[in-house]
Amino acid sequence: MNMKLRIAFISLLSVVLAVSIGFLAKDYCDSKNQAKLYDNLIETVEEIDDTQDTMSYSEDKDFLPDYQELYMQNNDMVGWIKVDDTKINYPVMQSKNNPNFYLRHGFDKGYTVYGCPYVQENCDVDAPSDNLVIYGHHMNDNSMFAGLMKYADKSFWKKHKTIQFDTLTEKGKYEVVAAFKTEVYTDSPNSFRYYDFVNADTAYDFNAYIAKCKELAIYDTGVNAEYGDKLITLSTCEYSRNNGRMVVVAKKVAE
Repeated sequence: MNMKLRIAFISLLSVVLAVSIGFLAKDYCDSKNQAKLYDNLIETVEEIDDTQDTMSYSEDKDFLPDYQELYMQNNDMVGWIKVDDTKINYPVMQSKNNPNFYLRHGFDKGYTVYGCPYVQENCDVDAPSDNLVIYGHHMNDNSMFAGLMKYADKSFWKKHKTIQFDTLTEKGKYEVVAAFKTEVYTDSPNSFRYYDFVNADTAYDFNAYIAKCKELAIYDTGVNAEYGDKLITLSTCEYSRNNGRMVVVAKKVAE
């Protein structure tokens, strides 16, 4: 290799290295900024005085004191989700007019690859729909919905059989029915379009959805759901296959 080629090659490597370091630094800063943002939101929720006056949410419902202040900061907020012993402890958003807005925006509406957990646009949190489909990213720093991957391990499920999902007006506890991996946006026979199920027109429709979830389940929870139960379906990316998803389905139970 002559001197000119050697210099050109070294220059190219230097540029690639500089760009790579730049991307890593940007990702690191974004991770820190998002962690700080949500830590502050958690602190706000935990420090709320439950005796404070609450605003009316609708004709027959008031805001929970926990979430009233956050809703005033961003009225796209529809709830809060928490899974113990994971980083899942976040506000849940919904933007019906711009369905995937929170795929790449945080609670503060600033752009970020971390996004913020959000409800599918055709789900009605207030009614509620029979099934609320909630999405969150699987981030390398284990934030957002990366913690759902822990449900692939039956021993984790045994110690974490319930998930907390509160709306703005009501606390909610959900019991895990099934955890499974699948593929999406493909014609593969291994694909399951779980996101298509929002409301059941009949008991048959509801039972068919639950049966498919149980069929794909990584292990048997021994928990079933019946027509009339209210579900949440939590979804995040799963990287062992193309277009893979890790999905956890849970039903609402009494507190």
